[in-house]
Amino acid sequence: MLTSESNADQAAGLRWMQQRPVRVVAVTGGKGGVGKTSVAVNLAVALALEGREVMLLDGDMGLANVDVLLGLHPTSNLSHVIKGERTLDEVIVVGPAGIRVVPAASGLQEMANLGPAQHAGLINAFSGLSTNIDTLVIDTAAGISVNVTSYSRAAQEVLVVLCDEPAAITDSYALIKLLSKDYGVTRFRVIANMVNSAQEAKSLFNKLLRVTDKYLDVALDFIGTIPQDEYLKRAVQRQRTVIEAYPRSKSAIAFRKLAQKTISLPMPTSAQGHLEFFVERLICASQVSGGE
Repeated sequence: MLTSESNADQAAGLRWMQQRPVRVVAVTGGKGGVGKTSVAVNLAVALALEGREVMLLDGDMGLANVDVLLGLHPTSNLSHVIKGERTLDEVIVVGPAGIRVVPAASGLQEMANLGPAQHAGLINAFSGLSTNIDTLVIDTAAGISVNVTSYSRAAQEVLVVLCDEPAAITDSYALIKLLSKDYGVTRFRVIANMVNSAQEAKSLFNKLLRVTDKYLDVALDFIGTIPQDEYLKRAVQRQRTVIEAYPRSKSAIAFRKLAQKTISLPMPTSAQGHLEFFVERLICASQVSGGE
C-alpha cells in the first residue's frame, strides 16, 4: 500500500523526469512531395526502437496527414487543447513502437493568431504533460510559411529532406536562406531521400552545399540517405511504417541508421531543452513572424 510519503516521492520523481532535456527535431523541406512526412514518422518509430521515448507532433495545421500515414483515427487534436476542451494527454494517440502522436489542429493556420490566454494554455499543456518523453519529432508543413519557420526556429535540430528534383533543391535553398538570414538559424542537417545510390545522395547534397557555401553563412551536415524502395511505397499504401511492415528492407535499415545518427547529435543541456521552453520559443517565433 502506498503511503502519502511514497506518493510524494513519486510526484517528485515525475517532476524530475519532466525536467530532463528533450531533443526537439523539426523535419522540414522546401516543397511538397519530397517525402517529408514519411521521413518524420519512420524516424520517430526508429528512434523509439532505439530505446527513446518519442512524441511525434503533426505540425502541418492545414494538410495534416501523420495520422493517415500511421492508420490512426484520433477523435480530438491540438485545437481542442488550445481551446481548453482537452488536456494534451487526452489527445495523444499511441502509434507503432509506442510513439505518442499529437494530431494536428486542422484549420489553425498560424500560431500567431492565438491570443494571450491560448498562448498560456499551450505552454501549460506541454509543461503539464504527464507522459515522459526525451525526443520530440515535428513534421512541419512544406514551404516557408509562418508555421514552418516557427517550428524550425524553436527546434534544436532542423532536418531538411531533399530529393533529386530541381524544384526541391531550389526550394530547400530558399528555406535555408530565409531561416539563416532572417532568423539566425545557422546549422542544418540534410537527408537525401528517394535516391538510387550513395553516390547519387552525395551528389545531391553537394549541389545544395555549393550554393549555400557561396551565398550563405550556414553549416550543412549530411546526416542520412533513404534509398528508393518499393517496400516503402507498399508500407505507405498499408498505412504502416516501413520499419514495422518490412524491417529488413533497404529503407527500414536506412531509417535505423538515421535514428542512430540523430541520437549521436549533442543533447541539449540548458533549460531551453525542456518542453515548456520549446513551446515558449515557438510562440515567440510565431509572434515575430506574424508581425513582419
